[in-house]
Amino acid sequence: MPEPTKKEENEVLAPAPAPPPEEPNKEKEAGTAPAKEPSKEKEAGPAPAKEPSKEKEAGPAPAKEPSKEKEAGPAPAKEPNKEKEAGTSPGKDEEDASPPGALPPGLGSRALERKDSEWSIGEPPAGEEQDKQNANSQLSTLFVEKPQGGAVKVGENITFIAKVKAEDLLRKPTVKWFKGKWMDLASKAGKHLQLKETFERHSRVYTFEMQIIKAKENYAGNYRCEVTYKDKFDSCSFDLEVHESTGTTPNIDIRSAFKRSGEGQDDAGELDFSGLLKRREVKPQEEQPEVDVWELLKNAKPSEYEKIAFQYGITDLRGMLRRLKRMRRVEKKSAAFARILDPAYQVDKGGRVRFVVELADPKLEVKWYKNGQEIRPSTKYIFEHKGCERIMFINNCVLTDDSEYYVTAGDEKCSTELFVREPPVMVTKQLEDTKAYCGERVELECEVSEDDANVKWFKNGEEIVPGPKSRYHIRVEGKKHILVIDGATKADTAEYSVMTTGGQSSAKLSVDLKPLKILTPLTDQTVNLGKEICLKCEVSENITGKWTKNGLPVQETDHLKIVHKGRIHKLVIANALVEDEGDYVFTPDAYSVTLPAKVHVIDPPKINLDGLGADNTVTVIAGNKLRLEIPISGEPPPKAIWSRADKAIMEGSGRIRAENYPDSTTLVIDIAEKDDSGVYHINLKNEAGEAHASINIKVVDIPDPPVAPNVTDVGDDWCIMTWEPPLYDGGSPILGYFIERKKKQSSRWMRLNFDLCKETTFEPKKMIEGVAYEVRIFAVNAVGISKPSMPSKPFVPLAVTSPPTLLTVDSVTDTTVTMKWRPPDQIGAAGLDGYVLEYCFEGTDDWIVANTELIEKTKFTITGLPTDSRIFVRVKAVNAAGASEPKYYSQPILVKEIIEPPKIRIPRHLKQTYIRRVGEAINLVIPFQGKPRPELIWTKDGAPIDKNQINIRNSETDTIIFIRKAERSHSGKYDLQVKVEKFVETASIDIRVIDRPGPPQLVKIDDVWGENVALSWTPPRDNGNTAITGYTIQKADKKSMEWFTVIEHYHRTNATITELVIGNEYYFRVFAENMCGLSEDATMTKESAVIAKDGKIYKNPVYEDFDFSEAPMFTQPLVNTYAVAGYNATLNCSVRGNPKPKITWMKNKVAIIDDPRYRMFSNQGVCTLEIRKPSPYDGGTYCCKAVNDLGTVEIECKLEVKGGLSFCRLLLQGVPPNIIDSYLRDLHSSSPEEY
Repeated sequence: MPEPTKKEENEVLAPAPAPPPEEPNKEKEAGTAPAKEPSKEKEAGPAPAKEPSKEKEAGPAPAKEPSKEKEAGPAPAKEPNKEKEAGTSPGKDEEDASPPGALPPGLGSRALERKDSEWSIGEPPAGEEQDKQNANSQLSTLFVEKPQGGAVKVGENITFIAKVKAEDLLRKPTVKWFKGKWMDLASKAGKHLQLKETFERHSRVYTFEMQIIKAKENYAGNYRCEVTYKDKFDSCSFDLEVHESTGTTPNIDIRSAFKRSGEGQDDAGELDFSGLLKRREVKPQEEQPEVDVWELLKNAKPSEYEKIAFQYGITDLRGMLRRLKRMRRVEKKSAAFARILDPAYQVDKGGRVRFVVELADPKLEVKWYKNGQEIRPSTKYIFEHKGCERIMFINNCVLTDDSEYYVTAGDEKCSTELFVREPPVMVTKQLEDTKAYCGERVELECEVSEDDANVKWFKNGEEIVPGPKSRYHIRVEGKKHILVIDGATKADTAEYSVMTTGGQSSAKLSVDLKPLKILTPLTDQTVNLGKEICLKCEVSENITGKWTKNGLPVQETDHLKIVHKGRIHKLVIANALVEDEGDYVFTPDAYSVTLPAKVHVIDPPKINLDGLGADNTVTVIAGNKLRLEIPISGEPPPKAIWSRADKAIMEGSGRIRAENYPDSTTLVIDIAEKDDSGVYHINLKNEAGEAHASINIKVVDIPDPPVAPNVTDVGDDWCIMTWEPPLYDGGSPILGYFIERKKKQSSRWMRLNFDLCKETTFEPKKMIEGVAYEVRIFAVNAVGISKPSMPSKPFVPLAVTSPPTLLTVDSVTDTTVTMKWRPPDQIGAAGLDGYVLEYCFEGTDDWIVANTELIEKTKFTITGLPTDSRIFVRVKAVNAAGASEPKYYSQPILVKEIIEPPKIRIPRHLKQTYIRRVGEAINLVIPFQGKPRPELIWTKDGAPIDKNQINIRNSETDTIIFIRKAERSHSGKYDLQVKVEKFVETASIDIRVIDRPGPPQLVKIDDVWGENVALSWTPPRDNGNTAITGYTIQKADKKSMEWFTVIEHYHRTNATITELVIGNEYYFRVFAENMCGLSEDATMTKESAVIAKDGKIYKNPVYEDFDFSEAPMFTQPLVNTYAVAGYNATLNCSVRGNPKPKITWMKNKVAIIDDPRYRMFSNQGVCTLEIRKPSPYDGGTYCCKAVNDLGTVEIECKLEVKGGLSFCRLLLQGVPPNIIDSYLRDLHSSSPEEY
């Protein structure tokens, strides 16, 4: 476009040509928003920027420097780098921004895209993206390594890696890969995209990889990796650049071009014609006037929005709708400004620009600001006043003047932007073709029109980015720019070019190899094993090379060293091994020259006996096969000869034979015998020398069985046994013994020790007392276990009992002491023969046996003791094993009788009335205490007891009342009196003897009616000495006089007998009942009761049938519904009624009959109408009508079908339905004629 002159300093930017729409599959982001940095993608139209950007954009974008992409059209001036918004209002509120229609053509879309770039290009601008990335890097909680952006050529592979630390994670995090904003790449995995994940257990790091295989141009774009774990989230964006391949176009194979692509892959079966396509050069597009997209959208119908957005590359439809909604608001007229600043101004570097505003009131104070800072008058900034006009001139504009400016008047302000354009930089001295040799320093030089201009270097079309470790360096000397290549290689042969904003230049660099001469060749070597091998050669050039052995590459190790010093190359092996023998070749890099040499290693024979021990002894078990393999070495392989007692052992098939191999020799004895023991000799011989060795072979066997063991001592569950070692140990020392035992009557032996017993004495335990046992022995050596010995003589474990328990004093007199105790807790198999009671006087240790013979009772009286003496007492239990441990009384006993007051201990069951039946026995035991022996007196009801009827038995500790057969006369109150000298204790016992009661006195019939008879009676005279508990009533028919029980356990003295048979005559009788049972006799009624036949006739009640009929009624109504065009919709309600109502569906009062677009269902009273893929035409009022014989009922609802093409597309773009609904309502209210 033409550059503005000095006279055009107040003109705004001229309209830029609108780009043609790109192919959809190559668009990553579309819109008219310019980037501040030149993108590295293929763009259509000018691509402006200050710095390189990795975003893919389409549309006009002015640039300061030429980009590396193929571009069409001129590059207008850069846009301001400090702005985020555009318009006439400098405020941050978007509501105050003026509509884009007020901006000049060509600038409106570009300025608006800055402010609303969040919807116009689908991603935030570079500055905001950088701020978000910085924030993400600070707030990152999961990533330890984020994927980095990269570049790849068409057809090559590239891998992106993300790592997540798993120290604080209990399970694997979820990772998703996206392209752009919404495309999830998990469903795209195939032959061109592979996703992989691994886990390192030591570092606890998850590694996620995304590999792109055989990249295509449309793979370029912005990618995003998201990782989530429970409530944690982390995200990272990165870019992929795909460049065209610099190679020549390959020949087209018509057969391969028509192959079916993706054999075995997801897209298998599709024909791939891409091989027939030829690359065509991108022709620059003709300049076309820029179209203001927003003006088109403002004047277009809503149905045309999608078409316009597609034509001009707008993908964020939600943002576009929000923008249009704000633009439709009525602008407020400024009260301070009659004319505001233009939206933007453009000026060349060094030029002059003029800002003009017109005030509505010339008295208002005006202030000018640049980026929020007030501008003061100076030689650079000049202010003028012409009537209501306020003018500001900026002289000698520089790049720093590229910024936002605004002016305030009163409380209002208006803003604009200034774009400062730099003049193009021209190449004044072209690059020259250069030739060089490998390893030399190469410098490519050019000159440009300005000092310190921004110049970019390219190699085969790819930008050269110098770095600290790169061999490429760029040196700038004023207008001179030099590309320096250190240590040139053949890979540096290429076409190099330099590019400025106003021109470019290219030249070819050719790097060749220098001729190589062999100064010292390699020589063949023969060395002894363990000596040093040194292969040395010298060439004319200081270059690297590769060593090979027998055609395989040689790697440097601790054993093998490769030395390169200047032009000399060495291969050094410090200690030669047999494996080091072979053909070695040195090949200089980049040359076809080879330097060969042969290495031969020799070694005298050696015998390796390290595995045989210090005395070279080999032990073999008799009867087993011995295969003794001895490793040998030597180069060439030596010959081995085995011998014994100067007799050679030949190779063959004998029982003792030799077998020889290149690296070992073997002695074989098939079945070892005792006579095979001895010394065997090995002789090795080869051309390098001889070797000799001797081996001692020892044949061993299991030992003989020991003699039968002796049992020397026996306890309750143990014994002690001893034995002698076996006579023959089998040629190997005895390691120990195993002991087994069994019951005499059993044949099952049980091993007693699992660890070898080293001694010849053992103590078996845990045997059963009183059971006969036998034991035997096994001897063990290194070979194995001997046969068992003969069993020992049978023995029986026995033990004394435990001490007696509860030794107490029973009674004491002036000359005797009576002791009692309890038997031992453990008696054992030996049983208990009796007890021995011993005593000693206090102050002596002489124990005196109180009983000369064993006593079986647990009570004994020691007699003949002096009065007032003190004795200690103990008792022992005795059985066949001896006497147990004694049980001592805890304190000395005073031999003197003590008066103890009497005390009667009435049992608990006798503290209440003691009841017995007639004829039962009564035996009551009443314990008492008292010393000396108390005097007992029994009385009954205050009179002495008749001992002829009641037996009384008294002892020292209790008294017994015994009645063999109780009678009712034995009932009464019994008193007991216990007396010891002047002390008296009394107690009373109530005894009641009961019997069955007598019959009731009189039973009579009180009334007879219907099938019922009323009876009453009087209680019996004799109740059996206890309360009457109930009555039993029986009836009998006069004809049969068989009695049947009617009522049992009845407590009242009157009752009503029911359900008698009409026409029969009945007698009744009653039994009395108490604790002893029913009375022996019953009292019968004197008269009979006749049940008359002329009773009342019972009539069953008549019930009418219940009417279940019901008019139709809706239990669940229809509800108003919104439907999306193209997606099935359903209307549901529920109805009840009897008989079952008939359901009819209507739309707008018209019945729906045989319409394939509708399906009707009715199940269990639930009615459903399904509308298949509705359109806006299907909207309306739907009615459900239910009819039966009892009535009719209807219910209605409204169905609104929203969408069509625009609504569905907006919904697929992710716009929530409520936002679309609000937008369509506002649009309909603002312009109903267009909706």
